[in-house]
Amino acid sequence: MHPGDTLDHFRIERLVARSGMASIYKATDLRDGKPVALKIPHPEMEADPQLYDRFQREGEIGKSMDHPGVMKVYHIPDASRVYMAMEWVKGQLLRQILHDAEGKKLPQDRALRITLGILDALEYIHARGVVHRDLKPENIMVDDEDRVKLIDFGIASLEGAKRLTFAKLSNVMGTPDYISPEQVKGKRGDARSDLYAVGVMLYEMLTGKVPFTGPNPFQIMNDRLLNNPVPPREIDPSIWPEVQEIVYRALERDPANRYKNAREFAKDVANPEQVGVADRAELKDWHVRKSPLLRQIAFYVMLALIPVAVFGLLFYVARRS
Repeated sequence: MHPGDTLDHFRIERLVARSGMASIYKATDLRDGKPVALKIPHPEMEADPQLYDRFQREGEIGKSMDHPGVMKVYHIPDASRVYMAMEWVKGQLLRQILHDAEGKKLPQDRALRITLGILDALEYIHARGVVHRDLKPENIMVDDEDRVKLIDFGIASLEGAKRLTFAKLSNVMGTPDYISPEQVKGKRGDARSDLYAVGVMLYEMLTGKVPFTGPNPFQIMNDRLLNNPVPPREIDPSIWPEVQEIVYRALERDPANRYKNAREFAKDVANPEQVGVADRAELKDWHVRKSPLLRQIAFYVMLALIPVAVFGLLFYVARRS
C-alpha cells in the first residue's frame, strides 16, 4: 500500500511501522474523517497457518474489548481483504520512553502510575477470560498524561482455547525477558503470568535493567528458573523498600505465591506505604549464581563415579571373602 491508496472506505496516509507479520499504516476513515491505524498482514503471513491464526485471534479479541486501556479494533463488514482497523492512539511505546529516559529508567512515582494503568486494563481483560501472555514495553502505549493502552493480542489466549506454549510460539513471541517461569517450563500461562510480566516491567522502569540476563534467550530463561535478581534497592537506594517488596511479590517463581489478581496487585501499587516488607532470603542470597552447566557437570561426575564405587565394593567383598 502507498499514500493515497484506498482500502474499502479508508485512505492510506503513511506507513508508521513494519514487523515480520504486518505493516501498520495511518489512514483516514472517509466516512467521518477520523484517523485510524490499519494493520495489514504481509502476503507470506497469510500463507502461514500459525501466523494467520495469530492475526485472526488478535482481531477477534480486539473487537470484543471496550476499555480505555485496551486498543479498540473496529468491525469492518464485507472487508475486501484480511486486515484490522484500529483506533489511532497518540503517544509512545513504553519501550521508546525507557530508551529516551535518563539511565533508561523512570522516577518511582511515574513507574507506579504507569503500572497502575496497565493493571487496570489487565483487570478488565482477565475478567473476560483473556490472558495477554506477551506483555512487554513494546506492547504498551503511553500518552502524554501517562494513560496506557495494551496492544498486540496476537498470542493472547481465551479460556478454553487450544493450548499454545512458549515452545510452539518461540518464533513469534519475541524477547524472553518478560516470560513467566511456568511459561518457560512449557505450561499454559494464566492471568498470574501477565502479573509476572508487569513485575518485570516495573523492575525495569525502576532500575533501567531487566531482572534476568544472559547471552542468549535460553540462558536468560534458565537464569529466571535458578537465580534471584539483583534487589532493586541495590541498583537505586532511593527506591522505597515497600516498592521493592511489591516487585518481589509480582516476581515470585511459584504462581501460587504471586498476587492473586490484578486488583490485589493494583491495591499495593496505589498504596505502597501500606505494604509490609518481608525479610526475604532473596535479599541475602541474590549474589549466589547457580548455573545449569554446573548441574550437568555434577550429574556426569556422579555417573562416572558409579562404576568406581561398584568396583570398590566388589574389591572390598573379594578381600573379605
